[in-house]
Amino acid sequence: MAQEIERKFLVVGDRWRGLAEGTTYRQGYLLSGAGRTVRVRVAGTRGFLTIKGATEGVSRSEFEYEIPLADAEELLNTLCDRPLIEKTRYKIPYEGLTWEVDEFWGDNDGLIVAEVELSSPDQTVQLPDWIGEEVSHDPRYFNAALVKHPYRQWHPAPGS
Repeated sequence: MAQEIERKFLVVGDRWRGLAEGTTYRQGYLLSGAGRTVRVRVAGTRGFLTIKGATEGVSRSEFEYEIPLADAEELLNTLCDRPLIEKTRYKIPYEGLTWEVDEFWGDNDGLIVAEVELSSPDQTVQLPDWIGEEVSHDPRYFNAALVKHPYRQWHPAPGS
């Protein structure tokens, strides 16, 4: 069984910008709830179907399969819940790990989250200086939750 072990943090400041090229992501959910999700994603020019199990701590089962780009686009356009998740992902190496910084736009504009995948839940992680509050255990920041309750609905805009 494939296992995803991941910690998630808010990003502070702009010191991360310019450390990597970004890739456009569009993703949607065919199923979300009852401890499992089925996601369709277009990352750049590649399509994926991903099945994830319930989160336990910072771990969950994950199975990901590449699918034809045209199929992924059709699934996103016709069968996935709305709104779609739209973001730019930057993969930034730091202290032997790769941080994935997601800058959201569309209905989740203003949200910037960094994730790091680990080999074990208790792995020690050196945090870059642009990492802020950990939100690994806050379900509002799960991508599937951002479809049902977009960031702009529950987080005030700066200056509000």
